[in-house]
Amino acid sequence: MAARTASGEESPDDFITELGTSLRNDALHLILLPTEKCNFRCTYCYEDFSIGRMGASTVEGVKRLVDRRLDGLRFLNVSWFGGEPLLARPVVEDISAHIAAAVAERPDVEYVGDMTTNGYLLDTPAVTRLGALGIRRYQISLDGPQHIHDRTRVQAGGAGSFRRIWSNLLAIRDDPAPVDVLLRVHLTPANVPLMPEFLAEIRDTFLADARFSVILKPVERLGGPNDDAMDVVGEEEREGILAGLRSVVLGGGDGRRLQPVPDVCYASRPNSLMIRANGVVGKCTVALTDPANAIGKLRRDGTLEIDNLLLRPWLRGWESRDWTALGCPADGLPRDRTVLVQLGATRLGLGARA
Repeated sequence: MAARTASGEESPDDFITELGTSLRNDALHLILLPTEKCNFRCTYCYEDFSIGRMGASTVEGVKRLVDRRLDGLRFLNVSWFGGEPLLARPVVEDISAHIAAAVAERPDVEYVGDMTTNGYLLDTPAVTRLGALGIRRYQISLDGPQHIHDRTRVQAGGAGSFRRIWSNLLAIRDDPAPVDVLLRVHLTPANVPLMPEFLAEIRDTFLADARFSVILKPVERLGGPNDDAMDVVGEEEREGILAGLRSVVLGGGDGRRLQPVPDVCYASRPNSLMIRANGVVGKCTVALTDPANAIGKLRRDGTLEIDNLLLRPWLRGWESRDWTALGCPADGLPRDRTVLVQLGATRLGLGARA
C-alpha cells in the first residue's frame, strides 16, 4: 500500500514506487479459478457459477506458463479464487504440487500461495496438505454474529454456515501451522450496530495470534441479481463507521491486526493476470461477465494470447496518474472504441504474447 503524506494523500514518490512494482518483469501474480461453482449462495454475490471445474487443457497451460516464466522470476504469487476453490481441491493440489516442485529447484524465487475461500471446507487436514504445497495465506469472510451471517452467507441448500466456519477458524488458531488468515468482515446497515461487540469477540478470540488479522469492507452493489434490493452503507457515513470499528479491532494493541485496503488494485498491475476455469485470461475477479474483462486466452503450451487493445484500459491509471483509476480500474472502464484506440496507441512495454 502506498504511504500517505501528512495531508493524507499519496505522494509522487509513492506513484513511482507502485509503478516500479507493477512493471517488474521478475514478478508475476496469477489469480487462478480452479472452479467457478460454489457451495454458497451469498445474497450479495455477483457471480453466475456458469463455468465448472478447470479442464485438463487449462491445467496443463497453467503449469507450462509457470515453467516458461520461472527462470526469469524473483517473485511468484499464485492466488486461488472461485467460485469456491476448495470444491476443486484436486485441481488446486495438482497445479500447486507442480509449482512447488519447480520452485524447489530455484531457491532464488520467492513463492507465495494464497486462497480466498468461504472457509467451510478449510478443515485442519486441508490446511496441512495445502500448506505443504505452499498455500499458507487465506482470506475468509464473516458477515457478523451467527444470526446475521447465516442470513447472507447461505449455503447452496439454504442452511447457515457460521458454526462450521468458526469451528475451522478455531482449529487453525489451535494448530501451530505456519499460516496467515485475513478475516474479511463485511459491513451492512443491518450489522453495523452489532459490529463493536462482534469485532471485540474476534479480537479477543483470534488477534492475540499474530497469524490472524482483519480487514473491514462495506458490502457493495457489484452487479449481482439482488443489487436493487441491497441496503449498503452510505458514502457519507462510511468513514465515520469505519473509524469507530477500527478502534475496536485495534483495542490499543498491535496495528498489524488491521489490514488496510490497498491503494492499487491487482487489476491495475500489468504483472497480474486472472486465469478462469475455461482458460480465458482477465484482470478483475469481480467483472467476470464483462466482455471487456476477457483480454486473452491461455493456450495448452503455456503461451498467452493477449489483446493489448483490451488490456490497456485496465492500466490507464498509470498514464493518467489517477489513484482512483488505479484503485478500481473496472469503475469507469472506457467503453468508447475511439478511447480504446487512443489508449492502444500508447506504448506501455507490453507485448501481445508472453
